[in-house]
Amino acid sequence: MTMPKVAVLLPCYNEEAAIAQTIEGFRKVLPDAAIYVYDNNSRDRTIEVARAAGAVVRTERMQGKGNVVRRMFADIEADIYVMADGDATYDATSAPAMVARVAEEGLDMIVGTRVHETAEAYRRGHVLGNRMMTGILASLFGRSFTDIFSGYRVFSRRFVKSFPVLSAGFEIETEISVHALELKMPVGEVETRYFARLEGSESKLNTYRDGWRILKTIAVLYRIERPMLFFGWIAGLFALLAIGMSIPLAFTWFETGLVPRFPTAILATGLMILAFLNLFTGLILDTVVRGRREVRRLAYLAQPGPLK
Repeated sequence: MTMPKVAVLLPCYNEEAAIAQTIEGFRKVLPDAAIYVYDNNSRDRTIEVARAAGAVVRTERMQGKGNVVRRMFADIEADIYVMADGDATYDATSAPAMVARVAEEGLDMIVGTRVHETAEAYRRGHVLGNRMMTGILASLFGRSFTDIFSGYRVFSRRFVKSFPVLSAGFEIETEISVHALELKMPVGEVETRYFARLEGSESKLNTYRDGWRILKTIAVLYRIERPMLFFGWIAGLFALLAIGMSIPLAFTWFETGLVPRFPTAILATGLMILAFLNLFTGLILDTVVRGRREVRRLAYLAQPGPLK
């Protein structure tokens, strides 16, 4: 067997203080890997420092981590891809074991589950959001990952070249996880240390703004991946309201043969029509989702697997 070609992908935005250490860490443990830094409009010396450290530096002008990942996955040719952030918070020494598992076990993705040793490494709000999304994905797909928002992952070529990146920002990790779970790919997890940021390096995450994005992502996931469930709940709500309004009208009609509150009857009828419209919308979209999943599966199978 020939040795797989490994590429290390580092999306970066204003990481002058940490990018050199990140590059050096991965070069030390993966000496034969090509290291790529994709800068996302940094206003500091990230590009100069990364080039001086020996990485191949490229630029993505569209702001947002999802846009960077889309560009990296399209541009880079390799057999196995290691993706991490350029802030030196992920433990590079875990990479060889993650790469080996992908190559030897034929996995399509390994997630580096973060184990933080200091309170500064991981905010409480992010822990809560992580647990919420983990539970949501488990309810949707029957399984999930321990650390759904980890940016430290190793992919097979089959995964990277069949993944249609749609996200623009930090919700990209959720989209990656959903793609793997939706297609029932062979995946795994490896615990890895998670460090506090170096002095001079600042987090790009905003607890409230990105928390709102997480909530929107949850709603979109239910609507897109489980339309029958999403629209079924709406249909049930409208139906209950319609039935609740209709019961007094039915009693009056049985007693008198009249419908004195005609506007209420019209409203109840309209609500029941809306209930049926939502029900049929869910049924139709459920068929569409099945077809889309089949297309993604065929695109996935068109790529060579990690096992030769």
